[in-house]
Amino acid sequence: MSQSVAEQKALRNTLGQFPTGVCLITCAVGDENLGMTMTSFNSLSLTPPLILFSIDKRARSLPQWEKAAGYAVHILSATQQELSNRFARPGDKWAGVTHTAGLHQAPILSGVTAVLECAAWRVEDTGDHMLFIARVERHSGDPDRDPLVFARGRYAALETRERADTGWPLAIHY
Repeated sequence: MSQSVAEQKALRNTLGQFPTGVCLITCAVGDENLGMTMTSFNSLSLTPPLILFSIDKRARSLPQWEKAAGYAVHILSATQQELSNRFARPGDKWAGVTHTAGLHQAPILSGVTAVLECAAWRVEDTGDHMLFIARVERHSGDPDRDPLVFARGRYAALETRERADTGWPLAIHY
C-alpha cells in the first residue's frame, strides 16, 4: 500500500514530534572515508551490546556502507550544528575536518558528546531504508557536553538543570 506525498509528509511531521539526538556516523571502505548525519540511531541491546541506524536506499553511498567492516557513531554536541549540516549535504564533507582512524579504520572526530566504535553485525532490507545493526566494541562520552537535539524539523536545545541519578534499571523497562 503506497502513501501519497501528502500522507508521507504528514507522517514525517508526526514522527518529528519525537525529539532525537543528532549523530554523525562514519566508516572507511578501502581508502574512502564516508560520513553521514542522521537521527535514525538507537540502542538495540545491552547483551550483546548492539546499536542500529538506517540509511535511505536512494543514498548514493549505500553500496559502500554495506561493505564497511565497522562504524563510528558520534553523538554530536550542541555546538556542532555546522558539522551536522556539512555531513547532511552532498559535497566534499571531509575538507578541513580533523579526524583519527579508530577501530575498523572508521574516522573519529573530536568535540562530540560521545562516540561508539562498532563492528558491522547485520544489514536488513526494511522498506525504503536499509537497517544497519552493529556491535559496540568501544565507547566513550563526556557527560558535561550537551548533545545536539533535533525535533519538528529543526535543531532544538535541552534545558539543562541539575542531572539526577535515575538509578538502573528503571521500572519502565519491566
